[in-house]
Amino acid sequence: MTTDYRTRPNTFPWPPLVYMVAVILSIVLSIFYPLPWFAGLMGDILFAAGWLAVLGAIAMYVSALHVMRRAQTTVLPTKAAEHLVTEGAFAITRNPIYLAIALLMIGVGLVTGIVWFLLFAVLGSFATQKLAVEREEKHLEARFGKRYRDYAKRVRRWI
Repeated sequence: MTTDYRTRPNTFPWPPLVYMVAVILSIVLSIFYPLPWFAGLMGDILFAAGWLAVLGAIAMYVSALHVMRRAQTTVLPTKAAEHLVTEGAFAITRNPIYLAIALLMIGVGLVTGIVWFLLFAVLGSFATQKLAVEREEKHLEARFGKRYRDYAKRVRRWI
């Protein structure tokens, strides 16, 4: 079966499920198999860095939603993009929403000292790239052609 990437990038909304599973696994594993964390000054520095990551993630997420809404295109990973968005957070990364979720998980891990959040942020991002990002890129190239290819050359996939 071939996929017509012009009509939509995916038939299942993988990213929300992937990150939800990552969060649940992080919490469950932290209860049943807690890993050691830094104490003292290093713990305080990581705690502060975690809050910066959380705030940065929220800012990136809000920026991405704002420019997508202004461009009148969907945020749903199963719907066709109506317009190619290249402003706001999309000028920094081609996947600001997914990056924001991963950064939020990293921030939560640093604030709470739960190492599992750090590990599953990376694994969740890898799974999201394979299940959604690569398909979304094919969709955007099929719909917007050279405009998307030029954008992809200028702006990195993640960071």
